[in-house]
Amino acid sequence: MTDVFADLVGQDEAVVTLRRAAASAAALLRAGAPVAARVGVPADGYDDLDALAEQFDDPGDPSGPGASGSGESACDPGASGDPGGAAAAEAAPGAGMTHAWIFTGPPGSGRSVAARAFAAALQCVHGTGCGRCPGCHTTLAGTHADVRLVVPEGLSISVGEMRALVLRAASTPSGGRWQIVIIEDADRLTEAAGNALLKAIEEPPPRTVFLLCAPSTHPDDVSVTIRSRCRVVPLRQPPAGAVAEVLVRRDGVAPDVAQWAAAAAQGHVGRARRLARDPEARQRREAVLAVPRRLTGVGAAFDAASALIEAAEAEAAVSVAEADEAERAALQTALGAGGTGRGAAGAMRGAAGQLKDLERRQKSRATRAQRDALDRALVDLAGFYRDALTMALRAPVAPVHTDTATTAAAGAQKWDAEGSLRRLEAVLECRAAIEANVKPRIAVEAMMLSLWRG
Repeated sequence: MTDVFADLVGQDEAVVTLRRAAASAAALLRAGAPVAARVGVPADGYDDLDALAEQFDDPGDPSGPGASGSGESACDPGASGDPGGAAAAEAAPGAGMTHAWIFTGPPGSGRSVAARAFAAALQCVHGTGCGRCPGCHTTLAGTHADVRLVVPEGLSISVGEMRALVLRAASTPSGGRWQIVIIEDADRLTEAAGNALLKAIEEPPPRTVFLLCAPSTHPDDVSVTIRSRCRVVPLRQPPAGAVAEVLVRRDGVAPDVAQWAAAAAQGHVGRARRLARDPEARQRREAVLAVPRRLTGVGAAFDAASALIEAAEAEAAVSVAEADEAERAALQTALGAGGTGRGAAGAMRGAAGQLKDLERRQKSRATRAQRDALDRALVDLAGFYRDALTMALRAPVAPVHTDTATTAAAGAQKWDAEGSLRRLEAVLECRAAIEANVKPRIAVEAMMLSLWRG
């Protein structure tokens, strides 16, 4: 890895912005502003951060970030080849550091990847995200003591969870740099949890940075008050070529398979990786793309809906089964399961409430996993009808699903452009209905009937 932003696919403008902000943040630390949390700094301003940076800048190490073999350092903010250097950070208006950020973009654009990479750059001893120092390594590995990652497993993020997180985030950074909170899927914050986060953003501790990930800045995703106090980094859907390049370079996928998976995943990096490496994922996709051929009547439409729901439930059950079993075993052990004596038996009798709470959280996670699996299927189905629409319009664009292009072309001739568009809208309306908490089975059955009727 050349630096922490290497896996942020097709987001050149965002990378430039984040590099500038990281350089600005490093300059703030060097200048001692804010200095309230920087305890024990000698009078000459030289501290352990400077010593650690010098260690990784050793000119005698040809492989280190300070090596001069190329004439420029990947970690030098002032290097002429680095568009996000310190000079640019000072010259560009609004390119400096701030305490709250929102990363927006469509699914698969890399919102969480950007947030983690930025966090690593802030914890980097050089302030640029070299990818080699302990700050970069521990942040990307999820083991940095000053970086807290919130990944909602259920349908929402509760106010209790957010209050506990805000309280911990107010502590002094143990590494002397930044206390960072990353909230993936910030659109799942409940109203009360959003209010708890808002108070922390309005009155932030001197060295705390909040990084939020959400689909957009629409009030349905992020409250207007939180949005007004954050800097927004918009991400776009990466081009298929960039996704394929990452699959080849990072995952060792064959170039032809990488190109197919990147196109089929419609720019979603994680989904493209699954399609390229998981035969079961490819089989599920093939079953979904066979749906248009199966819709021969009302009964067939309901059968197709049941098959789609059951496939999503089975996929979700497999994905959470291992974690559920491990959590339950760990809790039972902590409560004294397997112990002997009256004390152990009494502890287990009193553990019913904790076990019930764990089951509630696991059920919420399973529901979320089912909806995510179903949404992936709906995205593939929408891609099929998009192909039929573009073919009916004779648009000069490549199909999403090259392996079903013949079927899509036959559908385009049968339905014409208007019929293809109605079917595409039916799939998109189903996704919106499920997001609005309509029962998935009801939404999918209504969609299948609309696809059959046209």
